[in-house]
Formats: sequence, structure tokens, C-alpha cells
Amino acid sequence: LPDVSDMAEVALQRPGPVAVFLAATALKILLIPAYRSTDFDVHRNWLAITGTLPISEWYFEETSQWTLDYPPFFAWFEWALAQVAKLIDPSMLVISAEPIETPTTVLFQRVSVMVSDAVLLLAVMRLTRRSSRTVQSFVALAVLFSFGLLVLDHVHFQYNGMLFGILLFSLSLLKQGGTMSVLAGGAAFAALLNFKHIFVYVAPAFFVYLLRGFCCNGVADFARFQLGKFVALGLTVVAVFLLSLGPFVAMGQLPQLASRLFPFQRGLCHAYWAPNFWALYNTADKALAVAGRRFGWHVGAAPTASMTGGLVTDAQAYAVLPNVPPSATFALTLASLLPPLYKLWIQPTFATFVRAVALCGFGSFIFGWHVHEKAVLLMLMPLSLVAHQSATSARAFVVLYVAGGYSLLPLLFRPQELVIKVSLIFACSLLTAVALPHKTSSRSWLDSLVSVYLLGFFVLFIAAEMALPLLTGGRYPFLPLMATSLYCAFGVLASWAMTLACLFDKNSK
Repeated sequence: LPDVSDMAEVALQRPGPVAVFLAATALKILLIPAYRSTDFDVHRNWLAITGTLPISEWYFEETSQWTLDYPPFFAWFEWALAQVAKLIDPSMLVISAEPIETPTTVLFQRVSVMVSDAVLLLAVMRLTRRSSRTVQSFVALAVLFSFGLLVLDHVHFQYNGMLFGILLFSLSLLKQGGTMSVLAGGAAFAALLNFKHIFVYVAPAFFVYLLRGFCCNGVADFARFQLGKFVALGLTVVAVFLLSLGPFVAMGQLPQLASRLFPFQRGLCHAYWAPNFWALYNTADKALAVAGRRFGWHVGAAPTASMTGGLVTDAQAYAVLPNVPPSATFALTLASLLPPLYKLWIQPTFATFVRAVALCGFGSFIFGWHVHEKAVLLMLMPLSLVAHQSATSARAFVVLYVAGGYSLLPLLFRPQELVIKVSLIFACSLLTAVALPHKTSSRSWLDSLVSVYLLGFFVLFIAAEMALPLLTGGRYPFLPLMATSLYCAFGVLASWAMTLACLFDKNSK
């Protein structure tokens, strides 16, 4: 494990974004040989599809089970990578049902993620260019040295850094203000939706902020509504979508594209439960079922391991509690979005906007249908920008950073990754916490509660990684996962509550 005093000293030196980026890149290079999930072959297959087939076949090709299911802009990004891959090793672009993981392929794809992270660096630099060195350093460490990004992009394998870089670019343009900057910010966010559609979860915050702050000049009165600005913004967004979807509309492929992007047949929860409200709901059903059978109650027969067997099923079956239809998750998600959107409407400041973006992410993560644990970055990245502004914001960020980060550990399930994942989450959490500018002069009961909760992760680690497997003899592999999801869910819900409280705090910025 890293030396605590050395890590603290690094954070207190307040390194700038470029220094943090270079240090993170050095670490990413060391992670090149590490574990790769099936997402690695997903993206290699997309390289092959976009690099060898005409655009008319991109969303129909199904030789591999890893069919193209991201929006067109990301497909064009893969196409651009494929043009480089052809020059290095054309065998990377073979469409195959079997994985292709040659050393050249691994190196090329790993390096492509590192290079694309430059978008995130530029966005952080732009967002923090007028901030103090202390704030600039904290945001750089929280974003560029994020444990979540290191694990998901540079071990597990994805391109989240580039995508969140586009999100932060959009935020920086909207923060700058001015008609052209706002239009550019709207275009950047529209482009982001056409890179990865999961960002539609935070779109309501963008809509309210742009309508209230731009089209109505920041006044809650439609008498001040400026039709010209609204039309200009609308045309900008429509132009981006036409650029992305236009070719597929012209080919009559929009229904096929939609079927790939929105596979609604999936169940309520992913194989490994995301740490959200449904993890609590699932656990409650399991506990009631066990208690019911012990006391002779009538208990329904849920399929074995229906919620924890590692499969994505078409239906989520419960033994005691009512089954949850998609309409229920939609209603709960919508209800959770109303408070932050209302606050944003009456107070359209940039800080309120950033918190509203995070809270839209919270709502969709906590109550959404078939949520992946990886989506925790939707809340974590925006909160990184405002964590320094108050004690409540700082608490919410730290709790989410640790709980959300720990919830990602089961993705690295091999024994040889144990030291890597423990060292990374410890080092990244320590660096970020020490660099956090806001320090309270006196501890409150809430600080003590947060400290106890964070210390509980050591107990969880011993239980999930050692005690439960030994005590059960490996007969119940879902128990450590369930314990992890359940404990992390309490942290996510607590962070959500604290972020909401901060949003409505009169003293918040």
C-alpha cells in the first residue's frame, strides 16, 4: 500500500492539472497488462465493424455477440481509430466471434484510451482557469486521478474519460456565458448525447438551465422570453442530431438504430446490483423470504438466484415484495428530478446548475431501470466541481467517492487484481480527501457519522473478501456482492440527501 505521509504531501503541494495528468498517465501505462473485461473485445469488434464495413451495415452486423449499440458519433470515433489501426496491424480489424487480444491490439487500445483522455485534461484546464490554485489542484486530482476512471477505463476498459471531458467542456462553455459560448455549450452536450445516450439522464438540467438562464435571460417570467435565442439554440441542437442521425434516417434505418440503443427487454437490476434503492429493495425481499420460510409464512417461489445469479433476465421476480414494472421506476425517477429542477428554475446560477446535473444523475441512478454500477460517474464528476464550496458539499462528495468507488471493486474479481484495486482506491481517496479545500473548524455529529461509515468499509472488505467466502465454503457467491451493494447503497443515498440539502441551503453558492 502507498505510504500515507507521502501521499498527503503530494496532495498538499497542490499540483496543477498537467502535472496530475502526467502522473495519472504514468500509472495508466503500468496498468496496460492488467485485467481486461469483455468490454475490451466489445470495442475491438466495433473497430472492426466501422473500419471494414460500409455505414449501412454498422447497426446490422452480428457475427459477434458484441454488436454496435452506441450512438453514431461514437461509431465514427471508432472508425477514426480504425484508420490508425489499419496502418499498425490490419489483423485488429478482423470481424470475429472470438476475442482477438494480440499484444499489438492490447497496446493500441490501451493507448487510444490514454490519448483520448486529453479531452478531459483540456476541459479541466478550461473550467478551472480562473480558480485558485487550491481549487484547481483539487478538481484536477478528483477528476484526472479519479479512481472510477482509472478502474473503468484503464483496467476494465472503456472511454469514459473522453466522454466526461465533453460534458465538462459543455459546462465550461455555459459557465463562460455569452450567446456564442452558450450555443457552443448546447452543441457540445447534444454531441455528447450522440456519443453515449446514457447522458440523457442529465439532459433535464441542461434544458431547464438553458431555457431559464439563456432564453429567458435568467428571469422567471416568460414575458422576457427571447424567441430568437430559443430558435438559435433549437437549430443548433437539431443540426447536431441531423449530422449524427441523418444518414441513418436517409437509409430508413432509424428503427434498427433505436432497437440497438434501447434494449428495453432487460430486467430491473443488472447481474451485480448497482448500489441504489433497488439493492435495498432486493435485499429486503431476500430477508423477508428467509424469515417467512422459517416462520411458516406463505412465501412466493422466486427463481433461484433470480436477482444475483449473474444473468441479465427479462423479468425481475420477487418472493414477497411486489414486482416492479418499468413505469414505477420512471415515476420515481421523475419525482426525484422535480426538486432540483424547481430549484434550478428559481435560481439559475452555475453552482445550482452543476448540482442539478449531479442530482439528475442521482435520481436516475437510484431509481432507474437496469442501472449499471459504472453510472456512478454521472454524479461523481459534477460533484467534483462544487465539493469545495461548503462542508455539506464536501461530505457528500467524500461519501460518494468512497462508496461509489468501492462498489466498482467487484468488477475486478480475479485474485491477482486484489492488491491493485485496494491500493488504487486507498491512494486515490486519500489524495482527493487531503486536497479538498473545505475544512470544517469543528466536527459535528454528522462528521462523526460519516467517519464511522467510511471506517465500515474496512469491515466490509474483510467480510466480503475473506469471512463470507470462508464461512459459506463458496456456496453462496452472491452474498459478498449483496453485502457490497447494500452497504454502498447507504452511502449513495446519504450523498444524495446531503447534495439535496446543500442545494436548498440558503448559504450555498
